[in-house]
Amino acid sequence: MINKIRSDLKKNSDAKTSKSFQRFFKEAVKFHGVRSAMVFKIAKARFAEVRDLSKNEIFGMCEQLLKSGYCEESWIAANWAHRVEKDFQPQDFETFERWLDKYIDNWAECDTFCNHAVGAFIERYPEFISRLKAWTGSTNRWVKRGAAVSLIIPARQGKFMKDVFEIADRLLLDQDDLVQKGYGWLLKEASRMHQSEVYAYVVKNKARMPRTALRYAIEKMPEALRKKALAK
Repeated sequence: MINKIRSDLKKNSDAKTSKSFQRFFKEAVKFHGVRSAMVFKIAKARFAEVRDLSKNEIFGMCEQLLKSGYCEESWIAANWAHRVEKDFQPQDFETFERWLDKYIDNWAECDTFCNHAVGAFIERYPEFISRLKAWTGSTNRWVKRGAAVSLIIPARQGKFMKDVFEIADRLLLDQDDLVQKGYGWLLKEASRMHQSEVYAYVVKNKARMPRTALRYAIEKMPEALRKKALAK
């Protein structure tokens, strides 16, 4: 199955995508050069062939894909992990934590994995939110970013607000711009249903909050509020 997936990716790579892919990343990234829509089409089609396997067998294939270091293979692993969310068990958190720390090496892989698989896990087992918050103390930038972006979808729905602000507090002064963008994005999504609370948080912290995070956080707010938040 891994060979089939890699063959699919190679058949669907194109020079234009390959040429443009690297410009989205500061670090060097391994990629086949396949458009994201096609990657997820391949993920869906090939998952239909393995859906009757056990979760552990599927996780085993996910790990093989992650080990390759190719961005598109990581996306498929993330997609497959999310597809078996109904079978998630508490011990899966340690697997996800290990994958993130060991294999994820760019923001696209981090966001695809954490937005969906990890986020779905936290919604199913909210008692693990304290373990998620602990990621903010990691020395791995992708683990720190993962602490924020794992709550993107529930925050968009107005959930976990206390935890959203606590994660933002813990990452507030982080010097890594990709971590700043991660928690700024989290605040932005939370503002969709809790605009006044997020605005108050930004105003309270704007003297210390990196400008990158601040701009992300207020992006969906009315222009008048954005101007007030950015005023010195």
